[in-house]
Amino acid sequence: MLLPKELIAYLSRQLVSKLSPQVIETSNADAVAEMISNLIVEELQVEDRLNEEVREILSQYSDYMRREGVSYQEMFRRIKNTLIAQRKVVRASGRDTGDRMKLSRDKVNEISHKLIAAMRRSREVRMKREPNDVRLEIVRLMTELLQLEERVDRAARQKIRSQKREITEGSEEWELLHRRYYAEELKKLGIDLTR
Repeated sequence: MLLPKELIAYLSRQLVSKLSPQVIETSNADAVAEMISNLIVEELQVEDRLNEEVREILSQYSDYMRREGVSYQEMFRRIKNTLIAQRKVVRASGRDTGDRMKLSRDKVNEISHKLIAAMRRSREVRMKREPNDVRLEIVRLMTELLQLEERVDRAARQKIRSQKREITEGSEEWELLHRRYYAEELKKLGIDLTR
């Protein structure tokens, strides 16, 4: 998944605390935060399942690709793009769409629409403004929080680059260091990934 579940939980709690009591009213902030968190996780898992399906398809054609000299990455990208277009899936990764954040603007907008629909159905939430005004506030807050996450990710990458020797991105050592530094930077914000 693009974002750790702990970060999604933090994002959800922040949304509820920043929306209450000016924009929404809730009798159970924890339940609303959990609803938001579950919805975001579910939305991000759509693309994870799609990636898994593409890997499964490509595993069936590995001999053909090897024989014809076709790049796995290129085929992965083509098949994924085809499935995304067929199923009208909104890309989750911002980096795939040119956004600087991990989540694309389109995905943040899609999540905001689904959150408004869920809030309207929920007995735990009463909106104090027009639904679209609440949705726009959700987009603004999510964008702020995701930009904060982007700075955390950049700081973790910078720590890796500042090592005495060069560590290749994507290597096991790089992944371990990134996970560690990323967790350290998030901990400075009060988000503990080790729980």
